[in-house]
Amino acid sequence: MIDVDPSLVNWSRAMFAFTAMYHWIFVPLTLGLSFLCAFFETIYLKTGDEQWKTITKFWMTLFGINFAIGVATGIILEFEFGTNWSNYSWMVGDIFGAPLAIEGIFAFFMEATFFAVMFFGWDRVSKGFHCFSTWMVAVGSNLSAVWILVANGWMQNPVGMAFNPEQARFEMQNFAEVVFNPVAISKMTHTSSSGFVMASAFVLSVSCWYLFKKQHVEMAKKSIVVASVFGLVASCFVGFTGDEAAYEVAQKQPMKLAAMEGLYTGERGAGIVAMGIINDAKDPGDLQDAFLLEVKIPQVLSLLANREFGSFVPGIDDLVWGNEEENIMGVNTMMEKGKYALTDLAAFKKAKKVGDEEAAEAALTRFNVNQKYMGYGYLDTPEEAVPPVNIVFNSFHIMAVLGSLFPVIFGAFLFFTLKGQVTEKRWLLPIGLSTAFLGLLAQQAGWVTAEVGRQPWAIQGLMPVKIATTNLSTMSVQITFAMFAVVFTMLLIAEIFIMLRQISTGPEGH
Repeated sequence: MIDVDPSLVNWSRAMFAFTAMYHWIFVPLTLGLSFLCAFFETIYLKTGDEQWKTITKFWMTLFGINFAIGVATGIILEFEFGTNWSNYSWMVGDIFGAPLAIEGIFAFFMEATFFAVMFFGWDRVSKGFHCFSTWMVAVGSNLSAVWILVANGWMQNPVGMAFNPEQARFEMQNFAEVVFNPVAISKMTHTSSSGFVMASAFVLSVSCWYLFKKQHVEMAKKSIVVASVFGLVASCFVGFTGDEAAYEVAQKQPMKLAAMEGLYTGERGAGIVAMGIINDAKDPGDLQDAFLLEVKIPQVLSLLANREFGSFVPGIDDLVWGNEEENIMGVNTMMEKGKYALTDLAAFKKAKKVGDEEAAEAALTRFNVNQKYMGYGYLDTPEEAVPPVNIVFNSFHIMAVLGSLFPVIFGAFLFFTLKGQVTEKRWLLPIGLSTAFLGLLAQQAGWVTAEVGRQPWAIQGLMPVKIATTNLSTMSVQITFAMFAVVFTMLLIAEIFIMLRQISTGPEGH
C-alpha cells in the first residue's frame, strides 16, 4: 500500500481548487463576451451605423482585459499537473495530454492569430475580414474550452483507454471515444452555454449602471437588447443541457447525484429537493434524518435520473453498502476486489522482474478479473467514497435556483427595453446591476458541484486524489499556495480596477 501524507493531499487539493476557481472567474466571461462582440460587429457590418462600431470596440476592450488575465491564470493551472500531480500525469498523460495539446496547438493559436487582427486591424483590413476575425476569436475561445472539457469529461467518465500493467499507466486506445464521451459532450454544452449567460449578465449589469447614471443611454439600451436576447436563448439552453448533464451524472456517477440531492436511502419514485437544510451531523449508515428541513417535488428525481417515473434512484447508503434487491454492488465489496487487483498487480510486476513468465501470466489473469475495481483498493474505508454532502448539495441548489432566475431577468429587460420603458422602471435597474454577481456565483457553484461532487476521485473509480499527488513536502505546497494566493489576488484586483476604469471612461474612450 502506498504511504500517503493526508496534509500533503489536502494542501495540494486546496491549491488546485483555489487556482481553478480564480481561473473560472475569467473563463465564462471570455466564452460569452467573444460571441457578443461578434454579434455587435455583425450588426455594425450590416447597418453601417457607427454607433454599433463604438459599441463593439467598447465591449471588445473589456473582453481583451478579461482574456489576458484568464490566459495567465490558465497557464499556471496546466503547470500544476506536472508540479503537484506527477503521479496523475504519469498514469494518464497519454490520454489527458492529447486534448490539452490539441487545445494549445489548434484552438489557442487560431484564437491568438485572429485576436491580433480583431484588436489592431480596424483600419488595416476590410470590414468583412475584420468581422470574420472577431467570429474566429469567438470560435477559437470556445474550441479551447471544448478540448479542456473533453479532458475533464474523461476524468469523470474514463473511456477509450486500457491499463498497461507493465508500465502502470493508462494508454489511449480510441481517441474518438474519448472525444465523443457523453459526459464530455454534456459538460461542454452546459459549460459553454452557461458562459454565454454569464457574459450576457455582465453586459446587462454594465448597461444598467449607465442607465442608472443616465450616461451613454442609447448605447446601453442597444447593448441590453442584444445581451438579453442572447442571454434568454442561452439560459433556456442551459436548462436543457443541465438536464442532460444531470442524467449523465446519474448514469456514470450515482454517488455524485446522491450527494447533490442529499439522498441517503434509495427510493422508487424519488422526489427532487426544491429546498432543504442538510443535517451536517448525518453519516452514511446511521439513523439520523438527512435533512433538518426539506421541500420535495415527488417523482422528479426518478425522471431526471432514469427518464422514467417510479424508477429506483440509489442513495448514498445503497452505494456504500450495496443493495442486492436492486443489484447494486457496494463500495465495501468493490474495495475487496480492488485490493485483490493491487495484490495481483504487485505479484505480476515481481514475477516479471525475476523473469518468471508463468507466474506473471497467472497474476495478470487474476488481475484482469478485478482490474476495473483497482482504484477502490486504495480506499481505507467505504465511507471515504462519499463526497462532502453538505457542500455538494448546497452548491448544486444555488446553481439551480440562480439558473432558473436568469431567463426571467433577461425576458423582463428585453420586454421593457423594446417597449421603451426600461429607463422608467427604476426598480428594475438594481436587479440588472446585480446580475453579473449572480452569474459569477452560479458559475462558481456549478464548478464546486462538478469537482467536489466527484471526490475522492481524480479519475472516477480508477485513481483517488490521494494517489495522484507528487511526492513533495507539505511545506513546499503551503509556500506555493501562499505565493499563488498573493499573485492571483493581485491579478483579480488589477482586472477589477482596469475594468472599472474602462467602464467609467465609457464607450467614447475605448
